[in-house]
Amino acid sequence: MEATLLLCDWAEEVNGKLYIMGAGWSRVVASRPVSIALGVLLFIPWDQANRPHNIEISLLTEDGEPVEIDGERVAVPGKMEVGRPPGTRPGSRLEAPLALRFPALQLPPGAYRFDLTVDGTLLATAPFEAAGGQTADGG
Repeated sequence: MEATLLLCDWAEEVNGKLYIMGAGWSRVVASRPVSIALGVLLFIPWDQANRPHNIEISLLTEDGEPVEIDGERVAVPGKMEVGRPPGTRPGSRLEAPLALRFPALQLPPGAYRFDLTVDGTLLATAPFEAAGGQTADGG
């Protein structure tokens, strides 16, 4: 299985397609609320379709420590199963788009990453930095 994971301002999955806006950044302002979206595109091999898979997207520090906000891990666990449409040629791969939104995250300065694991295997990482930002009045 393979995956692409994009940091975005907005992501949405509609009818099997991934719609993203403001993708490809790697820096946010630290200690201020920021909304982060993830555009995920999973590529499932033909022989792994029609069976359940455990999936998790987690926010970690650069040291691999889970990020907690108000005592809760910033993570989205779940299960997925992709079926084969009728007539799918054996050996082809199937796409599974996902979109997740994390509204109003407030992160202290530092380096972070979102990790995507499927069945315990790390498939993709999206690193970014929360850096100090000052307003025009120096605050």
